[in-house]
Amino acid sequence: MSTPSGTLRMVEVSGAEALWLLEGAELGRLVFMQREVSVVRPARHVWEYGRLIVRTPVQPVAVPLTVTYHADAVQAATGTGWTVTASGPAEVIRDPDEAAHYRRTLAGWAHGPHDTVVRIHPQTVTGFRLIRGTDKR
Repeated sequence: MSTPSGTLRMVEVSGAEALWLLEGAELGRLVFMQREVSVVRPARHVWEYGRLIVRTPVQPVAVPLTVTYHADAVQAATGTGWTVTASGPAEVIRDPDEAAHYRRTLAGWAHGPHDTVVRIHPQTVTGFRLIRGTDKR
């Protein structure tokens, strides 16, 4: 059975490719539960030494023990691109020198009590390519 060329499909990628896509991006969203409500905040990130470092406008006390990070690059006109989700334990970077380094290197939206740098230790990473028709990329 063939897929029409205009049909959009999601094709799962390997964990290695998902990490490669995530490394090449800078912008994503930190997702976590707070008082039984999903919270989604914009974030900038960098992948270092097998950890995801995220700068996001959220109070440090609101960061739970486990978070999800989502990044994607989707072309609005075609609906093609990719999406990656990483989940795992998180810790607020409290060392002032280390946090200052990431604040200098990762652009942020807020300064002060809502400017937090988080280290995520991904335990699961999943990704998908969004393609048209029979494209195998």
